[in-house]
Amino acid sequence: MNLFNVYPLYDITPVKAIDCTIIDDKGVEYLDLYSGHGVISIGHTQPDYVAKLKNQLDHLGFYSNAIQNPLQVELAQKLGKISGLEDYELFLCSSGAEANENALKLASFHNGKSRVVAFDNSFHGRTSAAVAVTDNKKIVAPINAQQEVTFLPLNQIELVEAELAKGDVTAVIIEGIQGVGGLDQGTTEFFQALEKACKKHDVVLILDEVQSGYGRSGKFFAFQHHGINADIISVAKGMGNGFPVGAILISPKFEASFGLLGTTFGGSHLSCAAGIAVLDVIEKLDLQKNVNEVYEYFLEKIKEVDGIKQVKGKGLMLGVEFDFDVAALRKKLIIEKHIFTGSANNKNLLRILPPLTVKKADIDTFVKALKESLEELKH
Repeated sequence: MNLFNVYPLYDITPVKAIDCTIIDDKGVEYLDLYSGHGVISIGHTQPDYVAKLKNQLDHLGFYSNAIQNPLQVELAQKLGKISGLEDYELFLCSSGAEANENALKLASFHNGKSRVVAFDNSFHGRTSAAVAVTDNKKIVAPINAQQEVTFLPLNQIELVEAELAKGDVTAVIIEGIQGVGGLDQGTTEFFQALEKACKKHDVVLILDEVQSGYGRSGKFFAFQHHGINADIISVAKGMGNGFPVGAILISPKFEASFGLLGTTFGGSHLSCAAGIAVLDVIEKLDLQKNVNEVYEYFLEKIKEVDGIKQVKGKGLMLGVEFDFDVAALRKKLIIEKHIFTGSANNKNLLRILPPLTVKKADIDTFVKALKESLEELKH
């Protein structure tokens, strides 16, 4: 049997990783400034994280959600405390798409409506409802297109208000900072007006923090930069540092009932151990402070590079935009300079999503390699 060929692959085979360094089967070391789509939050093979998972695996890796699991309670309490959302409740699943799927389903259960407002260049996952609210027709199959979705541009609140006033919108789903779409984001004025409009029209406000959450933006959640509250917050990627963990944080306005939501693998003992370890390390190493310090350093250091159109995003969720397609530049950085970066729907943008443990010296390495690469591509 062969693998179903849906991924274009670089000829690189990682065999080991430590913090922000990936080592391939030939012994070549790569600086990881992408963390596998923003998944590696506390660094590769972080010792406390590894020890926690090994210990849990020695005891119990999995059993169903039909029994008591104190690790779920511990994870919920720690997450509530570090995020400042202690009055929310937690539903655990296994991925960001599953988190958004459940967020949309819960919204529709809550107000009995079905249409969703999403935004241009959004990405929310590949499952049925999650992909329907993703602005990429190439990955929306006919069976997904049955969903009722209206896509609108960011930062045009009057268009949102006009749709909500029609009375059939169940939810507005929006990323704290867009990821795949290219690091665009709503303004504080827009987010605050959006929260107000959703309340007025009994519409559930879903904040997709799958990529922008867990301290990556400089605050625990990116929406917290804007002084608003969300009805449902979806999380995943950095939540497990590579172990598949996802969740929705649910505001007190929602009422639970048996069977309303469900999952087989979500909230397993091993996944909870991963989630707890991530939160413990974020606090122990004060990683949100590091995010903000490295962000400020990055903004200064990147000024040394000529030809940059703008730097987008916040914290360690950044996009470096040029006025040309960066595919060749990104390939050169990976193959010749041994630095991983990411791409976006915006073909002129390099995505920078390092582990939250990244150091200023790593930014120096990147900027030096970027300047060299740009110069070499001229010849």
